[in-house]
Amino acid sequence: MDNVTLIGMPGSGKSTVGVLLAKLLGYRFLDVDLLIQEREGALLQEILDLRGTAAFLDAEEAAVLSLNCRRTVIAPGGSAVCREGAALHLKGMGPVVYLQVPLAELEHRIQNLSTRGIAMEPGQTLADVMACREPLYNKYADLTVPCPPGQELARTAQIVKERLEGFGK
Repeated sequence: MDNVTLIGMPGSGKSTVGVLLAKLLGYRFLDVDLLIQEREGALLQEILDLRGTAAFLDAEEAAVLSLNCRRTVIAPGGSAVCREGAALHLKGMGPVVYLQVPLAELEHRIQNLSTRGIAMEPGQTLADVMACREPLYNKYADLTVPCPPGQELARTAQIVKERLEGFGK
């Protein structure tokens, strides 16, 4: 297994679970949001505010397409699946795991919706974003790991590791 990519909605725990999973697997960890900020010289929210959602998705796709790594747990932004090129590149790098968190839990976790750097159009709600993206998460995921409210992120990382051990057998 070369790499593992965690996909899911903003607030699903991709970055935190990713760090924990990387430790469990002995892999490196890569947060694509940080790579975008480094490449673009701006915070995610600044890119969205100044250039718009389409330009943000272009920058995200370019960052994902630039990835060439091994033995890495990758945490892309929740919108990475919105561009087919990015999603297929991630799939080609190793198994893709969808961290499936219920909408009510996401709404509870995300307190800074307008400043968090989430690719969404003005007037859209988190429910609207989830309705658009969930079919894409399901399309590109090799494994789906349900993340019920109250489940510790360390437990989620352990479940992902266990599921990956049985993947492809």
